[in-house]
Amino acid sequence: MSLLLQITLFLGAALLIVPLGKRFGIATVLGYLFTGILLGPSVLNIASDANAIMHLAEFGVILLMFIIGLELRPQRLWEMRHSIFVMGSMQVVLTGVILMLITLLLFKQNLASSFVIGFALALSSTAFVLQLLSEKQQLNTTYGQSSFSILLFQDIAAIPLLAVIPLLAGTQTTHHGIAYFAAIVATFTGLFLFSRYILRYFFRFVVDSGASELITAVGLFIVLAVVLLMDLLGISTTLGAFLTGVLLADSEFRHELEASIAPFKGLLLGLFFMTVGMTAQISLFVDMPWLIIGGAISLMLIKLIILTGIARFNQYSWKNSLLMGTCLAQGGEFAFVVLSAAKSEKVLTQALVEPLTLIVTLSMMLTPVLYWLMTSKIVPVLFKDKAPEYDEIPANDHPIIIAGFGRFGQIIARIARLHHFSFTAIDNNMQRIDFVRRYGGTLYYGDVTQPEILRAAGIEKARIFVLAVDDVEDNMNVARHIRLNYPEIKLFVRARDRHHVHLLRDLGIEHIWRETYLSSLGMAYRVLCDLGVSAEQAYENIETFRDYDEKLLARQQSIYTDEQKIVETHRNMLAELEHLFESDERNQPVSSGVNLQRGLENDTQKHRINVTRDDHD
Repeated sequence: MSLLLQITLFLGAALLIVPLGKRFGIATVLGYLFTGILLGPSVLNIASDANAIMHLAEFGVILLMFIIGLELRPQRLWEMRHSIFVMGSMQVVLTGVILMLITLLLFKQNLASSFVIGFALALSSTAFVLQLLSEKQQLNTTYGQSSFSILLFQDIAAIPLLAVIPLLAGTQTTHHGIAYFAAIVATFTGLFLFSRYILRYFFRFVVDSGASELITAVGLFIVLAVVLLMDLLGISTTLGAFLTGVLLADSEFRHELEASIAPFKGLLLGLFFMTVGMTAQISLFVDMPWLIIGGAISLMLIKLIILTGIARFNQYSWKNSLLMGTCLAQGGEFAFVVLSAAKSEKVLTQALVEPLTLIVTLSMMLTPVLYWLMTSKIVPVLFKDKAPEYDEIPANDHPIIIAGFGRFGQIIARIARLHHFSFTAIDNNMQRIDFVRRYGGTLYYGDVTQPEILRAAGIEKARIFVLAVDDVEDNMNVARHIRLNYPEIKLFVRARDRHHVHLLRDLGIEHIWRETYLSSLGMAYRVLCDLGVSAEQAYENIETFRDYDEKLLARQQSIYTDEQKIVETHRNMLAELEHLFESDERNQPVSSGVNLQRGLENDTQKHRINVTRDDHD
């Protein structure tokens, strides 16, 4: 069967099986693995030449590492040095030594075989883990970043591990001598200089040509050239692709590169996982089921325990430690490479490599299941979030109380502080409170819907109450309570939308600000200016729109529960406003810029909409 036909069959099957799996909650990676098993020699035997496809599929991992490198600027990489080199080295060394001792003492293998098996199984799957975390949108979490750091160190560690295999076999060559490592240093130095002083000008030359499709060609050319160079030197191609991405992370063309390569990465990565499933020797389950299943589960438990212990030693929370251990508990694609190299150097026999390969494959397949169990069953039970007790708010006579310390409440607080007005701020988001306190701010944890919290905050002595609570129902409950029990206090309320405004006005509240409303008017003003409308005319148009909108809001107050009437009044308002704008345009003199607003050019308010007035002005 030709390579093209095999790839076509793989892609066609994936288009059917993967979406069906997603519908039943099965991870995309697992769907690709099942597709490979189904089409492989162990089941249907439709596609049997896994090695031919694997060479192409490996480019999926290479492109993935290149794109990850593009996201990591050298400065950020330096900031992650502790998790990469400290935690990464601890994981590889501890896991490798423990697995080596188990192989040596329990399975009676010789020292060289035990060393290779132990350290090969210590490596986790970069492609598998990153794909899983990306799907779950957990790559930027604490445990996601730590998992990535350790995976990166594992890719680095694979280089000396591959280099030492010929030594273990007693076939040392000059290929891995001092000249070899000098060539590696020279290569990466050359890549750095090339990316810094030549590649950027080359990019600019291609972009200036106007042929946008060449950006994709440049990206693929860079990756393929680096892979070819790394392959010639015997260096990990994935590590080389990653470092190339890091070197280009500061380039102004980084986003274009990422966008052009991402589709190739996704398809080839899927093909990689299908070939992994295809190479699984399912027949071994019949011959030695307990060894394969027990080996995969034992491997995952050992790595989970070791990684959790390393994370706890580095002062991670128990929750993040367990999740990091779960993510990295499987064997990885580099294990296939190391085991294959050891077999070719006769350090390991075929009889050892086949079950080990299946154990690694099974551990990869079980990872989404273990991750689901950990995140949905184990972690929620072990770490039930206990609601912390509300703060005791000290008695004070601050003139301002701010309820809700999100984006809106924070701005009010900052401006009040600049003018030396004291205030009491209350919020029920513990993460937000911890963040504010970390920077020296005073924010109390409490629920403003509870009357005793308001009394403790000193509402009886306050002059102004700023209500900026997100939840509309809670917002209305607090507003209703204050209007009934503290009518003398001046209430300033943030409204979510027009309907919320109507509800608040029904309570007799006068000072209301619609969320994002003034920001949208300010942006509209600048858009008009940039489109060639004079500053004065744009200002007048925006203010006219705002006047009409306020009048419409007042007109709709009595009918806001009748949707049909609301639509009708809104349509009439727009028609009237359009007529007014057209009339202004016809009657606008060419030189009216100076006369309509004298001195506006020299005024600091030239590009600002008047945001100081509220609905009551």
